[in-house]
Order: sequence, then structure tokens, then C-alpha cells
Amino acid sequence: MTDPIADYLTRLRNAIMANHRVVEIPASNLKKEVTKVLFDKGYILNYKFEETDNNQGSIKIALKYHPKTKTSAIKNISRVSKPGLRKYVSVDDMPRVLNGLGIAVLSTSRGIITDKEARNLNVGGEVLCYVY
Repeated sequence: MTDPIADYLTRLRNAIMANHRVVEIPASNLKKEVTKVLFDKGYILNYKFEETDNNQGSIKIALKYHPKTKTSAIKNISRVSKPGLRKYVSVDDMPRVLNGLGIAVLSTSRGIITDKEARNLNVGGEVLCYVY
């Protein structure tokens, strides 16, 4: 597999389209940090890191749905920076997703953070994905 983050986002997207409550994804440190950002911003209900026999581990993510309409909290989740074409931004060129209603997840020197946090810290980095 050449792009594990794209695989992570695709597994989330597929689970949402199938209305699953929980999705299990192979773990990595980058995926764990992206999961923490999604949880902190309220896009997922809960998550749990589990160790497996192959020492890689897995992430179990409980997806968040509206109680009455059954629509997901994540409307769209798309990969921006790809292995063949990386997308780096400075503080001045920081993207605004849906005019500030969504988030852009960035990999910076301060860790995995959102676009709003990156503006406050005055750092740029690689745009991993857009979520809204």
C-alpha cells in the first residue's frame, strides 16, 4: 500500500456510507493522531486503540450519527496531499474549508493539528485532508 492515510479515509467513508456504528482500522502513529483530532473536533463519537498479535495494533472508531435523521457528522472527508503530489501551505496560504465550517487536518512541526490551530501557532505544513 502506498498511501495509508488514503486507506484510513476510505475505510471511514465506506463505513459511513454503509451506516456502520464502528469501524476497525490498522493503526499507525499518524492515524492515531488524525483520529484524536477528529474526536476533539466532534466528528466521531469515540475511539479505542487496541494491541494485536502482529504488534501493529488497530483503531476502533465509533462513528457519530444524528439521533433522529441518522445522518453522519462527517458529510465529506477527502485526501488533499497525495504521495505523488504533496500539498504544503504557509500560514498566509492556509485553506478555509467551507468558509470556516469544516476543518483541514495538517501535519506540522508541532504535530497533527487543524488549520485554525496552525493559524494561532503561526505554523504551516502539509495538508493531509479536509473534513466537513
